[in-house]
Amino acid sequence: MLKDITLGQYFPGHSPIHRMDPRMKLILTIAYIVGVFMVSNLPGYALALAFLYLVVRLSGIRFAYLLKGVKPLRFIILFTFVLNLLFTEGETVLFSLGFFTLTAEALESATFFALRLVFLVMGTSVLTLTTSPVQLTDGLERLMRPLQRFHFPAHELAMMMTIALRFIPTLLEETDKIQKAQMARGADFESGNLLARAKAMIPLLVPLFVSAFRRANDLAMAMEARCYRGGDHRTRLRELRYTRLDAIGALATAAFIAVVVLEGRLLG
Repeated sequence: MLKDITLGQYFPGHSPIHRMDPRMKLILTIAYIVGVFMVSNLPGYALALAFLYLVVRLSGIRFAYLLKGVKPLRFIILFTFVLNLLFTEGETVLFSLGFFTLTAEALESATFFALRLVFLVMGTSVLTLTTSPVQLTDGLERLMRPLQRFHFPAHELAMMMTIALRFIPTLLEETDKIQKAQMARGADFESGNLLARAKAMIPLLVPLFVSAFRRANDLAMAMEARCYRGGDHRTRLRELRYTRLDAIGALATAAFIAVVVLEGRLLG
């Protein structure tokens, strides 16, 4: 299951999505997520899926691989689905058993919330899969540069966020190795009740935290050895520039949001 997580991983490539400016990809990802949260019916989600599928095909990433990133979150999605079924009120009763009453409004709300989580994960995964950590850092820093007038640490925050994303696959790989080593020594992570499983995770979490702190210390020493001093007077090998691809992407995303709004008003 750990290998199915796609968030934070990067696939090098030369597709149109890879060549877009990271600032534009960040903006368009946020715009797509906002558009998904504006959808209010199933045809709108079908449109959001079609738009995402088109972007994934242009990026050269297999759509099936992107779907794998949703598998580790299936329990959270299921929990959200059940929670909305239980606590969303409605008037159209579909099923009733004791204290539980299933309404059409609750089923619709639960389905929409689950779909929003799925599209949120998949849309964010496309961003990290097609944008290198260096590009993400530069894009975040440039977008937050106006806040530096108020002494906001734009570069430091962008660097921390990018390093955190970059080390997600590394920590997952380390977790998998430690888990297999503990299982080879007789550890059992799957049997027993919830409390027993939680106790069984202690031999896994302790070496994982030790490894994470060691990696953080090694990274800090490497940055200091290379005279890293933050964003002041820092030069870049490649300057960010908007191109025609960015304009096409912005127009396509704007068209998607416009169609979602129009469709919601016509069918809502």
